[in-house]
Amino acid sequence: MTTISFPTVSICALYPPDMAFIQQPAQVVMVSTSQGHSAWSTGLCDCCNDMGTCCFGCWCFPCMQCQTANDFGWCCCKPFLDFCCCGVVSCKLRSAMRERYNIPGSFCDDCCKLMWCYSCVWCQMNRELKVRRNQGTAMIPMVTSQVIRT
Repeated sequence: MTTISFPTVSICALYPPDMAFIQQPAQVVMVSTSQGHSAWSTGLCDCCNDMGTCCFGCWCFPCMQCQTANDFGWCCCKPFLDFCCCGVVSCKLRSAMRERYNIPGSFCDDCCKLMWCYSCVWCQMNRELKVRRNQGTAMIPMVTSQVIRT
């Protein structure tokens, strides 16, 4: 087997020593698009807008909680932990839903609403998931970035 080796030559050695090298700056352009904040598609007390959810919540509230948690991607049994955890699971679910759909609000606000109107909040979350599922990704806020180097 024959080994061929090439001499290593520095690029600076090819040019005269009095020639200056200037690093050309690269231009970076960032393009961002954003739909901004979203909002709850229905109000807290808009139960009459969706009578199916209203009736489901009135006649079989635990079943509606399980369906809502399951539709969001959580274990359907998690809402039952509210009985021993004082509503913390519901607060976490509502907060996670706000974060996923970029809805403004706070964890404290979520907990206060759940303390004063527990069933209305669960109905609102169920309606929200229905609306977003029916509209596909149209209501999901998106933030994209693209880097272009020239």
